[in-house]
Amino acid sequence: MATAFGLDKQALTIIPVSGPLNGRVTPPGSKSITNRALLLAALAKGTSRLTGALKSLDTKLMAGALRAMGVTVDEPDDTTFIVTSSGRLNPPAEPLFLGNAGTAMRFLSAAVTLVDGAVVVDGDAHMRKRPIGPLVEALRSLGIDATDANGYPPVTVQGNGTFGSGRVEIDGGLSSQYVSALLMAAAFGNGPIEVALTGSEIGARGYVDLTIAAMRAFGAEVEQLDAASWRVQSTGYTATDFVIEPDASAATYLWAAEALTGGNIDLGVPSDAFTQPDAKAREVIAMFPNLPAVIDGSQMQDAIPTIAVLAAFNNTPVRFVGIANLRVKECDRVNAVATELSRIRPGLGTEEGDDLIVASDPSLAGQTLPTRIETYADHRIAMSFALAGLKIHGITILDPGCVAKTYPAYWEMMQGLGVKLVD
Repeated sequence: MATAFGLDKQALTIIPVSGPLNGRVTPPGSKSITNRALLLAALAKGTSRLTGALKSLDTKLMAGALRAMGVTVDEPDDTTFIVTSSGRLNPPAEPLFLGNAGTAMRFLSAAVTLVDGAVVVDGDAHMRKRPIGPLVEALRSLGIDATDANGYPPVTVQGNGTFGSGRVEIDGGLSSQYVSALLMAAAFGNGPIEVALTGSEIGARGYVDLTIAAMRAFGAEVEQLDAASWRVQSTGYTATDFVIEPDASAATYLWAAEALTGGNIDLGVPSDAFTQPDAKAREVIAMFPNLPAVIDGSQMQDAIPTIAVLAAFNNTPVRFVGIANLRVKECDRVNAVATELSRIRPGLGTEEGDDLIVASDPSLAGQTLPTRIETYADHRIAMSFALAGLKIHGITILDPGCVAKTYPAYWEMMQGLGVKLVD
């Protein structure tokens, strides 16, 4: 298969557009839902057909890890996975390498406890800086033999084919993925398992709702006991056909491009059809160029880099709060966004504690400000800052190929809307 445009380039310069961006774009499938569905299908006996799926680096890494544990994952076309499984995971011949795919790393660290044998779950240098200690501590509390490297990957699990029973508590403040990982594996308990938060704080609670919806689609019985606890019955999973909705995080770039240029981009699906938390960004983006003075990003974390770049052109400054979790994403996104905004114009982005402050300046549009944007191997930094290039002359995105993590066709999509890119 040919490499999508821009993925093999060292840098791409965006040429500002002279008018509105109009057209129809179909966003890729949701990464979050695709990786949940892949794992659930792998834990279900029989054959499941996943349609509308995302094919990207993150989902490739998840599929590869499942294949390494004896699951058959076929790909008949660009948006379908056919998963056939015995309902069990086998010990892999070597450590599972998951790059910097957070969902795959967290979900599999819990799921491999169902393997009868030892499994090492590891990632790249970036992943080894992303905390996983709270999840490993929770696994240990269930009697599972699990270790990490001082709270970070790699994770080593000596599984015995079951997930225990009883109650497990988890600090979900750093990542909702810890909670989702426990919930999905809990369907293989020796009896019902209660998953409870140690506090009320949880990163992007809406993603737990996505997890529970996917679990139920594959036959799990999950009861929400209160705002901070759930009970999962030991039902296992049943193979099923599952449709994956478009990625709301990817849609944010299109909504922002539409707002910045006064355009009209048809995504083929109404914004209220998305069930993912980042869809909340649509309402905020629609307020441009009069974004709120304070934006709480706690429940739409992956959308914040998009909105922050949009805020650079807002009529008034914007403070982003509730975004401390962005410091433990693919990179420290609070620092990265502040740094790169200020690379465009000194003082445009600043950090105050864990808040991000954007000193908005509508006059940036039309200026020539030659800037080489560092992307920190982070797809969202690359895609967000490309939006600045729609209005500012001289914006160059370094390592544009990092978008392959979740949106391999991103640059082709931009070209399809009439944006000129120069390497």
